[in-house]
Amino acid sequence: MNTQTADPLLGSLVDGRYRIRGRVARGGMATVYTAVDERLERTVALKIIHPAQVRDAAGQAFSLDRFTDEAKTIARLTHPNVVAVYDQGTHAGLPYLVMEYVRGRTLRDILAERRRLSPVEALALMEQVLSALGAAHRAGLVHRDVKPENVLVAEAPSGGGQNLVDAVAKVADFGLARAVEASADDPSGGQLMATVAYVAPELVTDGHADPRSDVYSAGIVLFEMLTGRVPYDGERPVEVAWQHVDRDVPPPSRIVAGLPPVLDELVASATRRSPGARPTDAGALLSAVQAARESVTQNTNAATQLLRPVAQDTVVVNHVVPSERPSWARLPGAQPAPRSRRRSAAPAAPVGLLEQLKQRYQRTMADPRGRLALISGAVVLALLVLTGGWWLGWGRYEVTPQLMNLTQEQAEATLRAAGLQVVYGDPQFREDVPKDVVLVQDPPPGERVLRGGAVRLILSKGAERYLVPDVSGKTWDLALTDLQAEPFKFKVVKAGERYDDLIPKNTVLDTDPKAGTEVPPGTEIKVIVSKGRAPLTVPFLEGKSLAEATKTLQEMGLRVVVERVQSDKPYDVVVKQDPPNGTGVEKNAAVTLQVSDNQSLRAMPEVRNARCGDAEGLLASMGLQVEVRGVLGDKNWFKVVNQDPQPNTPVQQGQHVIIDCQLG
Repeated sequence: MNTQTADPLLGSLVDGRYRIRGRVARGGMATVYTAVDERLERTVALKIIHPAQVRDAAGQAFSLDRFTDEAKTIARLTHPNVVAVYDQGTHAGLPYLVMEYVRGRTLRDILAERRRLSPVEALALMEQVLSALGAAHRAGLVHRDVKPENVLVAEAPSGGGQNLVDAVAKVADFGLARAVEASADDPSGGQLMATVAYVAPELVTDGHADPRSDVYSAGIVLFEMLTGRVPYDGERPVEVAWQHVDRDVPPPSRIVAGLPPVLDELVASATRRSPGARPTDAGALLSAVQAARESVTQNTNAATQLLRPVAQDTVVVNHVVPSERPSWARLPGAQPAPRSRRRSAAPAAPVGLLEQLKQRYQRTMADPRGRLALISGAVVLALLVLTGGWWLGWGRYEVTPQLMNLTQEQAEATLRAAGLQVVYGDPQFREDVPKDVVLVQDPPPGERVLRGGAVRLILSKGAERYLVPDVSGKTWDLALTDLQAEPFKFKVVKAGERYDDLIPKNTVLDTDPKAGTEVPPGTEIKVIVSKGRAPLTVPFLEGKSLAEATKTLQEMGLRVVVERVQSDKPYDVVVKQDPPNGTGVEKNAAVTLQVSDNQSLRAMPEVRNARCGDAEGLLASMGLQVEVRGVLGDKNWFKVVNQDPQPNTPVQQGQHVIIDCQLG
């Protein structure tokens, strides 16, 4: 079933320029569409933030100003291995980014198909990923979510089939990155959770990220490309995340035998648990990857030379020239290896040096003025040592004040009074602590901190609540996807079905709680879906007699409920019906008929084909003056062939009516 048909954005025109043609992917924060820029006549990718992520400014996580600032920063990041950003704006209140459309597959799709890559292919793709990340790091950006899903791979123009050495890789989703300066200085920045399979240890322990966090994630991606799996797994995401903190990444050769040792060293260097032990940024790791690729390529070529049979006229060349690299991946000119230097032996102390020092000390102590100068110098030196020791050990520190359970304003005022700065970590949800109250401080109360230094605070976000999204009109599958998307933590159940004349089958009619209701995580969302149109259709009954309408409904298997109402219509004539005609209903459903109770005005009944005597009796019982024509003898031998007035014509008591009879 194609769930895209229910997407209201398909076919719409954004900003009078971008015509949405199809949906590419949907994530927890945004949906990516393909669109045509009708002004420039080119295909682009349009990324639109989900409505649930766009909250009011009263303490919510999303900031349109931050989104705009980041879009401008990313647009300035021009690199052949970075998915370019062309434009940004809002559509129907939803922020969007217009990006380069890459015709290819994600690295995740390739790994799902091939499981793992050859070392040369893995290193070739990793060089391009690190080249993109290096450009971002130089611009002050940290990606924070490097994973195969965010690496797009396009086949080289020359083709190449399954060989990815010449493929082009582009890093996407820099739209969720934050500037390094902003992540450290802006307390209102939204929380960005990296994928747990690739998350750096420092993001798990304290939420801090810098270029070395991207280096760690890139190392995990390289591990997966070489082995076909990630290093850690677990039943819950939190278990996987903490394994990055507690365990070292195993060597790839432990999973895939025969991998060169240089690859084990490369993965180990990039995935050190301590950020300080890793390469400083993606550019530093890129140099190591390029060197490793040269080594692996040369070893591969050398092995090929050994296996190739030597013909009679073949000349064996020991030196193998590696394949030419693109300009963005060329290594700098080879530098000669530094010569090992031996430390030269220290020159021998001059003969008699100790004796000369001894003699000078004796001359100084023999002179009173020299002795006083020496003692004064020793006292000054002792004072300097004591003062320096006090300053280094105690004087340059302040005692961290108690900030726990204070509001943000109170904590900032307390730190200003103590001459200290404040930095903020990512806020956390707490049911029992109001919003903007201090949950954690580092250093703790009473610990020492450098004068003028910073105290790191983590504030409460208050009780964790989410707005139930509006999924009415969507198919059950698409509604389930929306309700289970991040950051929602709902329990979604299909609570029931009911017939609906207008809504197609398996389409959401309503939810309980209603859309827009603020609920805590774990809330059960009951979804009511349509069963489509009911099997029976209510006929048009207004203007018919009660007897005729009742007979029609009962033959259909429907129940009749009669309500008498005052009306100018004849007695026993149906004035109104509920449900109206054309409505779909189930068998044994009740149909309410409002019937006229006007005793003075009745509808002329249908008496044709009835025995003349019976017809005369019926009409007389209604208070009508009946004239019978054509009867000679017993009236029961005759039947009615015509009547005046015609059936259903209003008649009053005492009105003259005629029935024509003939033998039969």
